[in-house]
Formats: sequence, structure tokens, C-alpha cells
Amino acid sequence: MAQSPPSVRQRKPQETPVEAPEPELRKVRKPGKKLDDEDAYSPYLDIFRVLTFLFLASCGLSYLVSGGETWSWGMKNPPKYLQTTWWKSQLRGPLYLTPTELAEFDGTDETKPLYLAINGTIYDVSANRRTYGPGGSYHFFAGCDASRAYVTGCFAEDRTVDMRGVEEMYLPLDDPEVDAHWSREELEQMRVAELESAHRRVHEALKHWVDFFSKSTKYQRVGYVKLPEGWLEHSPMRKLCDHAAKGRVKRKIPQKEGET
Repeated sequence: MAQSPPSVRQRKPQETPVEAPEPELRKVRKPGKKLDDEDAYSPYLDIFRVLTFLFLASCGLSYLVSGGETWSWGMKNPPKYLQTTWWKSQLRGPLYLTPTELAEFDGTDETKPLYLAINGTIYDVSANRRTYGPGGSYHFFAGCDASRAYVTGCFAEDRTVDMRGVEEMYLPLDDPEVDAHWSREELEQMRVAELESAHRRVHEALKHWVDFFSKSTKYQRVGYVKLPEGWLEHSPMRKLCDHAAKGRVKRKIPQKEGET
């Protein structure tokens, strides 16, 4: 019986070994190169950049704060928070001065600040001594609360906070010949409306000046006037000054139909 030829084993093909990648060669800095780079760097360039940035930022902030007035903080009337007097008043707290104490700050003593008051509030007006100091056009207002004078215009006579009777300057004069054109009831109703209107005009006139000082960036609020209790009851009623009285006129006679 014939035997089958022996099977021949096949060799596995030898795998070609994969060579590991050669490590990258590091760049070798020549001796002295690092020293050359460090010598080339100068901190003055960074300092110049920082100073340039601060300068431009300061100019821009000055322009915004001043409302376009200046680029270099040279404001005539800087905001209150940029004034040392404002910070001092905030740290010190408000002053409470009697009329006698307030009179000591009328500008005659140049070592003291210059104060005036309106509607019970005291303001430091030292920044404008030419106007409120001795010889100034508004020196009458210095060292006192002359609220009445702000409305009547009688600077010398009405240097007081007493506002009683000021509304008369806005009331029409009574005249029998003119008033005869209305009945008694009509005249009474007119007088009530006229008095209300007069009180409103006094309030608006005083408020105009109160707002002027309270909103001013030039004058600082420093305190309040301290009046004795019941002072108004013990003060005589003031007469309306001549300047204010001259502005009063008679009522206008109502026109009839067809009249021009």
C-alpha cells in the first residue's frame, strides 16, 4: 500500500523589524545666545506703554467727568466729590449755627469761610468772595438767612427768613371803582383764587434760588440754621418793602362783548 508523502511545513515569513523613530534632535543654543537675548530686552518699552495707557485713560476720564469741558482735569467747577472741602464736610458732619454765629462768617474775617443761608440751609460760598464778600454786589446775603430778600428783591431791608406777608406783592390792589364791576360773591371767590396763586408764586420764586444753591457744584452745603423755639411768634409782622409793593397793580376790568 503506497504511503502519502509527508506534509511540508511552511515557514512564516520573517517580519521586517520596524525601526523606532529617531528622537528629534533638540536645538542646541549656542553658548552666549541666551545672554544676547536678555541684553536685547529693555523694560523701558513696557514702562512707556503703561504710562501712555494711563495718560490716555486720564484724558478720557477727564473729558467724561467734565462733560467735555477739558481733557486735563482743569475744570472751573469740578464735581463735589473732587473737592477737598466737600470731603471735609462729609467727614465732619453738618454744622448747626444760630443766626448770631452765622453772622461771624460774612466775609469780613478772611481767615474764616464765607457762609450764607437760604430756607434754613447754610452754604459755603467762599469760592466767590468777589460777589458775596465785603463790597460785593450780593454781600447782603452773606452771614445770614435772607430768604425773604431773594423773593422781594429788597436786599438791605429783608435780610430775614421770615416769609410772612410776602405773598402781598403778587396780590392785586383793591380799588372800589374797579371792584364794583363784580358782585360781592364774585369778588370773594376771586380773592381766594388770587391768594392761592400768590402763595404759589412765592414758593416758586424761593424754590428757584434754593435749587440754584443745592444743585451748584461751586457752593457746598455745610449745615443748617438753628433758630430758637417759637421765634416766629415773638417776631413782629414785617411790612412789605417799597420795591415789592411797587409791583402791585389793580384788577383788570372785565371787557364786555364787542369791546376790544
